[in-house]
Amino acid sequence: MTDAAPLQKTALNEAHRRLGAKMVDFGGWDMPVEYSGLVAEHLAVRTGVGLFDVSHMGEIQFRGPGAMAAISGISMNDPSRLKIGQIQYSSLLTPEGTFVDDILVHKLSENDWLLVVNAGTRQKDFDWIGSHVADVHGAQGVHISDYSPHYSQIAIQGPRAAETLAKLTQTDLAAIRNYWFTWGTVAGVANTLIARTGYSGEDGFEIYIPSDVPTSEMVWNALLEAGAEFGILPCGLGARNTLRLEAAMSLYGHEIDEATNVFEAGLDRFCKLDGREFIGADALRRIQAVGVQRKLVGLEMQERGIARDGYPVLNAAGETIGAVTSGSPAPFLKNNIALAYVPSAVVESGEDIWVQVRANRVRAKQVPLPFYKRPKK
Repeated sequence: MTDAAPLQKTALNEAHRRLGAKMVDFGGWDMPVEYSGLVAEHLAVRTGVGLFDVSHMGEIQFRGPGAMAAISGISMNDPSRLKIGQIQYSSLLTPEGTFVDDILVHKLSENDWLLVVNAGTRQKDFDWIGSHVADVHGAQGVHISDYSPHYSQIAIQGPRAAETLAKLTQTDLAAIRNYWFTWGTVAGVANTLIARTGYSGEDGFEIYIPSDVPTSEMVWNALLEAGAEFGILPCGLGARNTLRLEAAMSLYGHEIDEATNVFEAGLDRFCKLDGREFIGADALRRIQAVGVQRKLVGLEMQERGIARDGYPVLNAAGETIGAVTSGSPAPFLKNNIALAYVPSAVVESGEDIWVQVRANRVRAKQVPLPFYKRPKK
């Protein structure tokens, strides 16, 4: 019997511990799940500003004249549509049109691109890319590197995120549109990538800085000080999950995985099939022609009970027709919500369904997604 591998740690690990964070094993990483409490942290992001360490995410760089062709051949969105400084949501797919992982594609320059991938699939993604890029037409002359160890990634999220970050940079943050990025100096750290992205359903930024402990802690502490007047809270993975659920943002291993295709997950708006060839495209065209048997649906519980991940979903006759992929109380919306896969015919009917919550069948109604959409300014 071999000992389990030691947990990986971000450069902010000791900073989290000094703040009294509750730490958990998250996909092999020692990460904060909460500090002051999940509900308080969730509400801070919805009403003010919250700060997240997401340095466990992966960063894979594509460089060379074949970089764009390589990314186009392995991802479902179309990188040729991007301008320098722009970002797109995309996914790596299997030949069956199911999910290897979802990713963010950043166009740094014509021949320099950055893919941000999920922490739990980082090595899998890098290996998968390495084994498939050689087969992509036009992808010759590309160098692919895993730069994950070199970056600390910090997310500043919430309606006061821009005001918080503005105290630490001369960069014109208002000029950075949603899903765009620029380079600037933050808290004295030059050449910081400043992206207007996030996983909370709120306005916000994700910044990429050198991963040494002194730099990472200095920037983290400067952000906490800058946001103090706005009630900033350090936030853990617990609040990150409830925030993304309210915003109906997919989580790998829950709503998307290698058994789920793009149309089932309702992510086909990010999939550009016309005139393109990429891994999974042929399968998706066949699926598009015949339709899918199941779809992702939003549920709002109508009776007392919380639909947790994996709970069975039932029809009026008590027959199991699907399963919950993600479910929890929604701290800002003040109700219990869930995402689940159920037969397409049930989704189209709009009829109420039930979730088996331990010994009880709990009624739920289908509701439009996302559950929460931030107010327009």
